[in-house]
Amino acid sequence: MYTDETLTCADCGNTFTFSAGEQEFFASKGFVNKPNRCPDCRVARRGARNSGSRSSSMSGTREMHDVVCSECGRETQVPFMPRGDRPVYCRECFQKIREAPLR
Repeated sequence: MYTDETLTCADCGNTFTFSAGEQEFFASKGFVNKPNRCPDCRVARRGARNSGSRSSSMSGTREMHDVVCSECGRETQVPFMPRGDRPVYCRECFQKIREAPLR
């Protein structure tokens, strides 16, 4: 049913074989498009995506900002830059407000 195909990588321009086994695997997963990248470029792209080339929140590090809680007045840190037009709460006050029933 499936036969090996020779495809051209969109990134490096080299040709690669899309084997009958790979085609069967793609079909079993419901994929309808053929791969655009050779195996080496796929691995490189996956590695770049997972190595922190995305935003800092994806890599696990966050820039924290010092604020004073609008509810209790305690000093705390939040993972966003407060704009000044909305209240900012410490973790405990935020949780209380979040769990409070709607009026």
